[in-house]
Amino acid sequence: MQKHLFLTPPQWEDYQLIDCGNFEKLERFGKYHLIRPEPQALWNKKMSDKEWRQLADAQFVRDTQKTSYRNSSTENGGWKMYNKIPNTWNIKYNLSDKTINCKLSLTTFGHIGIFPEQAENWRYIYQNIILSNIKDFKLLNVFAYTGAASIAAKLAGAEVTHVDAVKQVIGWANENMILSNTQNIRWIIDDALKFMRREQKRDKKYDAIIFDPPAYGRGPDGEKWILEDNINELLLLATNILSDRYAFVILNMYSLGYSSHIANNLITNYFHDKDTEFGEFYINSKTNIILPLGTFVRLKR
Repeated sequence: MQKHLFLTPPQWEDYQLIDCGNFEKLERFGKYHLIRPEPQALWNKKMSDKEWRQLADAQFVRDTQKTSYRNSSTENGGWKMYNKIPNTWNIKYNLSDKTINCKLSLTTFGHIGIFPEQAENWRYIYQNIILSNIKDFKLLNVFAYTGAASIAAKLAGAEVTHVDAVKQVIGWANENMILSNTQNIRWIIDDALKFMRREQKRDKKYDAIIFDPPAYGRGPDGEKWILEDNINELLLLATNILSDRYAFVILNMYSLGYSSHIANNLITNYFHDKDTEFGEFYINSKTNIILPLGTFVRLKR
């Protein structure tokens, strides 16, 4: 069975999309308002430039609008400060009886340490691990960034292996784990494909895998990741390291122009006769504009 869905995180006290348009978005993280690039916001803003400026504490100003900030380099822009913001601050996301705490920071490449639309996945991960009733549940999270999904899995009781190619990002994820009052996530600094190839040789098995790949990326030793070239090997490796009892697989895709049907076709090509739900994540702004923020497919046994 296949379900085509449009999903948005439940109301979130520490985050709100205020407005979006003219290739930008105005968001509130905790008590701070930020303006950041948004290449999919082709339409005009609903609020005036003056209203945006009155709210904004900082703005990431890019040298070009052509590349998504997810893939931008340190040379593409920088932060313009309007009000004083601490070097770091924390926000939280509640998972019923547990809480994910995340440190945020204005990085030199426009990220701040979190992708808010992914909160819907955090809820899904937490609930499905608990509902699986699998003893000693083992989860692998690759291209895992600052760890909110890994923390959600850990809070649900899973043994978590978190893989990312950037040492500083792994350190950030470790801070988030400590802030969230949990421990013992297994941190791996490695190229995703190399790590999964080794896990296959070692006959390691996982009960769930999360993939969050960029369109382009580099491993710690300069390994090149290109989504179109490498995604099929990634998914084939997944079929060989998932346990017979596995609970779910999640694939997120952010490349502009990629339909959610592409993600679904990729997954169902390797996992036959299983239930999938696929579609778009979006966030509705305070000004009532729906902003799409990537596609997903979730395979559940």
